[in-house]
Amino acid sequence: MKAPDKRCCGSGVCIINDAGECWCGQVWDGEKMAAPRLNIKTTPSPSEDSSSDKTKPE
Repeated sequence: MKAPDKRCCGSGVCIINDAGECWCGQVWDGEKMAAPRLNIKTTPSPSEDSSSDKTKPE
Protein backbone atom coordinates (compact mmCIF):
# COMPACT_ATOMS: atom_id res chain seq x y z
CA MET A 1 0.00 0.00 0.00
CA LYS A 2 1.15 3.53 -0.76
CA ALA A 3 2.44 5.67 2.12
CA PRO A 4 0.11 8.51 3.20
CA ASP A 5 0.75 11.83 1.45
CA LYS A 6 2.33 14.31 3.89
CA ARG A 7 0.48 17.14 2.11
CA CYS A 8 -2.86 16.05 3.58
CA CYS A 9 -4.92 18.88 5.12
CA GLY A 10 -5.45 16.81 8.24
CA SER A 11 -8.74 15.18 7.27
CA GLY A 12 -6.98 11.93 6.45
CA VAL A 13 -8.90 11.54 3.20
CA CYS A 14 -6.88 13.72 0.81
CA ILE A 15 -6.29 12.26 -2.65
CA ILE A 16 -3.74 14.58 -4.26
CA ASN A 17 -2.78 14.37 -7.94
CA ASP A 18 0.62 15.22 -9.45
CA ALA A 19 -0.48 18.87 -9.92
CA GLY A 20 -1.05 19.19 -6.15
CA GLU A 21 -4.84 19.30 -6.46
CA CYS A 22 -7.00 17.38 -3.99
CA TRP A 23 -10.38 15.86 -4.84
CA CYS A 24 -11.99 18.27 -2.33
CA GLY A 25 -10.81 21.33 -4.28
CA GLN A 26 -7.85 22.35 -2.14
CA VAL A 27 -4.45 22.92 -3.75
CA TRP A 28 -0.93 22.47 -2.41
CA ASP A 29 0.59 25.98 -2.17
CA GLY A 30 4.11 24.79 -1.39
CA GLU A 31 3.61 24.83 2.37
CA LYS A 32 0.06 23.63 3.07
CA MET A 33 -3.22 22.64 1.49
CA ALA A 34 -5.31 25.74 0.83
CA ALA A 35 -8.32 26.91 -1.15
CA PRO A 36 -7.38 27.69 -4.76
CA ARG A 37 -6.88 31.30 -5.76
CA LEU A 38 -9.84 32.97 -7.38
CA ASN A 39 -8.75 34.28 -10.78
CA ILE A 40 -11.51 36.47 -12.17
CA LYS A 41 -11.04 37.53 -15.76
CA THR A 42 -12.87 40.75 -16.42
CA THR A 43 -13.98 41.81 -19.85
CA PRO A 44 -14.23 45.48 -20.75
CA SER A 45 -17.74 46.87 -20.84
CA PRO A 46 -18.96 48.21 -24.20
CA SER A 47 -18.40 51.79 -23.03
CA GLU A 48 -14.75 50.96 -22.19
CA ASP A 49 -14.10 49.02 -25.38
CA SER A 50 -12.43 51.39 -27.86
CA SER A 51 -13.37 49.17 -30.79
CA SER A 52 -17.05 49.78 -30.08
CA ASP A 53 -16.65 53.41 -31.20
CA LYS A 54 -16.07 52.27 -34.78
CA THR A 55 -18.85 52.32 -37.31
CA LYS A 56 -21.94 50.46 -36.25
CA PRO A 57 -25.03 49.89 -38.33
CA GLU A 58 -27.92 52.00 -37.06
